[in-house]
Amino acid sequence: MKTETPLLYTTFRSGGIRFDVCASKKGIRSISMNSKAASGKDGAKKAKADDPGFFGIAKQFDEYFSGTLKKFKVPLDPQGTDFQKKVWKELSKIKYGNLKSYKDIAVGIGSPNAMRAVGGANGRNPIPVIVPCHRVINADGSIGGYSGGAGIKEKLLKMEIENS
Repeated sequence: MKTETPLLYTTFRSGGIRFDVCASKKGIRSISMNSKAASGKDGAKKAKADDPGFFGIAKQFDEYFSGTLKKFKVPLDPQGTDFQKKVWKELSKIKYGNLKSYKDIAVGIGSPNAMRAVGGANGRNPIPVIVPCHRVINADGSIGGYSGGAGIKEKLLKMEIENS
């Protein structure tokens, strides 16, 4: 899989979380939370979070954490396999404050026995929060893992449920 270098990267804080964001001309390429190093920033130009190349993402995160934004309105440019992109598209259908299981996602993409593969694609989601992988839980109701850590997943879910 050939990927081009993102054009811009930035870092900002919102909701008590540090976000490192990389963007291409097409849209947001990746987001890391509380990471020691921004993923994908090699060769990209450092820019301010309010640069037009970030499509207003910092402001939207502030609105999300204040409970006024339920769906992000930024173009996305995730890099992954066709299967991963199919899973991420299905994740994007999960509404604010709602939860789905890995099985639900597998059924939604037409591969009802692919729960483990769905879990793998969910874990590789390069645009967490906006592509709401945090809204996917285990079949037994436990929250499972999260790229930003279980504490952040719990915080996001609690906030969304309270603001629904």
